[in-house]
Amino acid sequence: MQIFEFFNRKYGIVPDSAKLSLGLLHSILVGMEIGQKVKVYRLRDRVPPTVAKRLGQTGIIQGYKMTDSSGVGVVVLFDDNFSTWFFEDELKVV
Repeated sequence: MQIFEFFNRKYGIVPDSAKLSLGLLHSILVGMEIGQKVKVYRLRDRVPPTVAKRLGQTGIIQGYKMTDSSGVGVVVLFDDNFSTWFFEDELKVV
């Protein structure tokens, strides 16, 4: 439990949501942090054209989003100020 307390204090992880804390902890441990540049290299699901055209583009991680209780998404901001979220396995740190 001590590691969660450390990450809660250091990264401001929401203490009331154990699942969100676990997802953010995983994102931090695999190297995806707010402010990092990432490239969209795959899309898991069908998405609208505005999101599909982001395949291959790079953006900056702006935050995290709780998905449908299956994990944590990563919110990415692109150069044209378009922002959306992706699953962690759809992105690579550049």
